[in-house]
Amino acid sequence: MPKIHITDIELAINYWRHKKPSTDGISLCSEVRLLAEPYAVMAIEKKQEIDEQDLPLETLLAWLDWYETTPDTPCIAICSTSQGDALCNGCGRTFAEVQLWTEMSPTQKRKVWRRITLEAKAWRFNRYAERAIK
Repeated sequence: MPKIHITDIELAINYWRHKKPSTDGISLCSEVRLLAEPYAVMAIEKKQEIDEQDLPLETLLAWLDWYETTPDTPCIAICSTSQGDALCNGCGRTFAEVQLWTEMSPTQKRKVWRRITLEAKAWRFNRYAERAIK
């Protein structure tokens, strides 16, 4: 089952806090409240990931709404897998990840995004970082 990393839940919480700030400095919007519970449980239990199916539907929908605001693909239009590389120098994805990207679920895509971001070896993170901004 696809898993959501705690950092993605935190990013979603921060997105919703910015999008729907507290009007009184105390209350939280419903999306933050929904995401805060699994985030807190994960933190207390020292879990890095949670199964997508373990999230209540409303919580998953709040996460998916945040996900829709993220870049869909790490591609920077410099694909070395088309020249036979197993790992793209441009975006950092494997040949299979590039080929199957449109079929991947949001949680699968975020797992790839997390890996390539942590590795930070792809050109999107250094040589051609300005392309990644778009």
